[in-house]
Amino acid sequence: MSKIIVATATPAATKRWQEVMQAALPQFEVVAWEPGIAPSGARYAVVWSPPDTVFQQETKLEAVFNLGAGVDAILALPSLPDIPVYRLEDAGMAPQMAEYVIHGLATLSRGFDAYVQRQREASWSPLAATRYEDWPVGVMGLGKLGSYVAKAVAALGYPVAGWARSARNEEGIEVFHGADQFAAFLSRTRVLVNLLPLTPETQGIINQDLLLKLLPDAVIINIARGAHVVDDDLLAALDSGRVQAAILDVFNQEPLPASHRYWSHPSVKITPHVAAVTLEAEAAQQISERIQRLERGESVSGLVRRETGY
Repeated sequence: MSKIIVATATPAATKRWQEVMQAALPQFEVVAWEPGIAPSGARYAVVWSPPDTVFQQETKLEAVFNLGAGVDAILALPSLPDIPVYRLEDAGMAPQMAEYVIHGLATLSRGFDAYVQRQREASWSPLAATRYEDWPVGVMGLGKLGSYVAKAVAALGYPVAGWARSARNEEGIEVFHGADQFAAFLSRTRVLVNLLPLTPETQGIINQDLLLKLLPDAVIINIARGAHVVDDDLLAALDSGRVQAAILDVFNQEPLPASHRYWSHPSVKITPHVAAVTLEAEAAQQISERIQRLERGESVSGLVRRETGY
């Protein structure tokens, strides 16, 4: 019987995903990796933030399936073999990300935080109606997740643009692409939503130079990777008022240290990397279908291009 090895960042998560994948692929023997385990001879690996040791030991792998859309961590492992790596495509994450962005956007544009304070004061004091055109949104990264988020926000009436590496058409969304159009994209954006993959080219992209190009009273919503942000630059922009708010789900160091200024900054909202949580059933179905297609010699979507990092 062919084998699949499962390896994640914690023993509990590894055991849980081993059970999930075994139920989805009963024709395989699914093994939970743990330190000190003998090489299993597995043909496929299902992973999330695995230790490099997995790939040092498992030398018969034919493909790796990542339990998420971001693959920067696994591509950085020195022992990752030169075999196909597949990432999740949506698997229930896109609606969660859209909900996260819409919640943050509406909280600010509709003044819901102000109403919370007015409730405490027993103050019946309506704010002026929101003018959606005053809150142009820009989504960096128009993959499956970014495209879904952009269209969901646009459906509410906010003007939405997207920025991608290459040209594409997205109905209802103005699309900018490439380095030549990046400044124009930023100059029409007040609410910047980051959904870029993390690559050497995008690391630190949210920096002083970028923040100065946004419209006044800008808002940063980062639900991609913490390393996209230069923390000192963002904090300086918040302190000066150039950026009015930052809604951050991901950080350069996770868990975010208790001493970090983000925790106490009045203009920062923090969530602990939960903007989109991998849904077991959807992820298991997607991975199991892909493995079965590979077994039949058919093509499979979600292949990571190592030259681009996503």
